[in-house]
Amino acid sequence: MTPKRLRLFGAAAAIVLVAAPIAVAVAQTPMDDPLDARDAKRLDRMEKVVRELRDIVFKGQKTGVPVVVEPADTDSRLGDLSTRLSDLEATLKRVNGSLDSTTHDLDQARRDNAALRAQLKSLGDRLTADEQKMAEAAQAAQAAAQAASPPTPAEPPPPADPRAAAAAANADFAKARQMMLSGDYDSAEKAFSAFVTTYPDTPKTPEARYWWGKTLSVRGDYVKAAGAYIGAIRGWPQTAWAPDAVVELARSLVQLKKSPDACQALAELPRRYPKAPPAIKERAATVKLQAKCT
Repeated sequence: MTPKRLRLFGAAAAIVLVAAPIAVAVAQTPMDDPLDARDAKRLDRMEKVVRELRDIVFKGQKTGVPVVVEPADTDSRLGDLSTRLSDLEATLKRVNGSLDSTTHDLDQARRDNAALRAQLKSLGDRLTADEQKMAEAAQAAQAAAQAASPPTPAEPPPPADPRAAAAAANADFAKARQMMLSGDYDSAEKAFSAFVTTYPDTPKTPEARYWWGKTLSVRGDYVKAAGAYIGAIRGWPQTAWAPDAVVELARSLVQLKKSPDACQALAELPRRYPKAPPAIKERAATVKLQAKCT
């Protein structure tokens, strides 16, 4: 053995020689009061340490081999605790990471819900606006239908001579037409309105409705104008003014923001009146662009 090992061996032997009598004396010394549980445990630990040291000394004496002292049980437990603490720290890190991810997902879900609510509100506002527009269009169509069929007042008793009645109708039509040609659209509008009311079934009545629609268009009354044009082209008459009445009807419908109806009327023009003058066809093309027909 080296001097250093001899010194360690001698120190251990001394501790054993000193501690052994003490332990025996303690064990043999009578005590007035019994030991409590804690003191008993401490005494057991001391005895265990003494026995271990004695075994170490005797083992060194017999073999002469350096004795390797195993780490105390406390160090092992401390190592276990350290390992457990490390595991707990790793678990806490994973839990914190999971909580961060969950918080991020919740925030994203809140943002998505807010965006969805905004979209639903926008859709609701658009539906309300569309319903209002549809109601306005229905009112305009109803007004146009009423204008196309004005109430017929009590007719005056017909003249005894049918030829005299026809002559009177022609004279009233000529007066209304002359008012329009002279630029007196207000008087012409009243005259043609009175004509279609007084003479609802004469050969001149459809044309009177056409000219009545013209006076209404000049005044910007497109609702009544559309009704007048519809009455004029009912049955698609083969007359010189009928193609222009179709174009004027479509133009009035565009002004009333009823482009699909305008496009439908313009689609009938080449089929009903294939020989319409070029000027009418050019005007129809212009209105078709305004209506954005496909």
